[in-house]
Amino acid sequence: MKTQFSIFAFVAAALILLTTAATAGNLVIKGSTTVLPISQIAIEAYMKAHPEVNISLSGGGSSNGIKALIDGSTDIANASRFIKSKEVSLAHGNGIYPVPFAIAYDSIIPVVHPSNNLSAITLAQLKDIYKGKITNFKDIGGPDLKIVICSRDTSSGTYETWEKKVMNKERVTPRAQVMASNGAIVQAVSKNKHGIGYIGIGYLNDSVRPLTVNGVTGSKETTLNGTFPISRPLFMFTNGWPKDDTLNFVNYMLHPDKGQKHVEKSGYVPLY
Repeated sequence: MKTQFSIFAFVAAALILLTTAATAGNLVIKGSTTVLPISQIAIEAYMKAHPEVNISLSGGGSSNGIKALIDGSTDIANASRFIKSKEVSLAHGNGIYPVPFAIAYDSIIPVVHPSNNLSAITLAQLKDIYKGKITNFKDIGGPDLKIVICSRDTSSGTYETWEKKVMNKERVTPRAQVMASNGAIVQAVSKNKHGIGYIGIGYLNDSVRPLTVNGVTGSKETTLNGTFPISRPLFMFTNGWPKDDTLNFVNYMLHPDKGQKHVEKSGYVPLY
């Protein structure tokens, strides 16, 4: 994983060496709610520095962002997962050639209500909870409380990473409460002492308690070195090699003293 992350960082570093003339216009960005906080801060700063450029941003999930790229309704697709082969085929059929740029790293952190004294969990226990096999926190060293499972919808890149790295492609129990965003999971778990959920590291706050996984705390260090078991890169996809406003903005996102500062401010892990 560390080698994979290093390759993404190398590509990102190479991109910022390119320059293009500033072009006034509009830029549309759609997709992942995980990448949303990074984009919100970066766009605000970018538009302040470049008032001639108007940027619109919306969430809706990684799959929806990639769909928007495929149908030509967005310039940049935010995604918390890599594009699938079938999506590449659909894109090529529409004359779209997706190019990925890693813009940050993330860890998906399991969280419970702050009153829950549980502090540690294993991948195997998480899988059993989300399969519906473990139904009470007392069975894994927590309080005697029935578990209410909060999960993401299937259009979410966070869900797909969870399905791959925690569930090993097995389905989450249909009894799980399905949420449309990281923020919705934070809100649900913070208000329910029975709740458990999973969120991007940038959404962590005092309203929920993070759990270690296999004895590892999700942090900047463990995300970068790959020791936290549910870590991943975050992407922006463009149609072909970006140019004009799109290239300028992607360059901005990858710049160590510009966009990468916004990544860190958002609570996520910068490339460098």
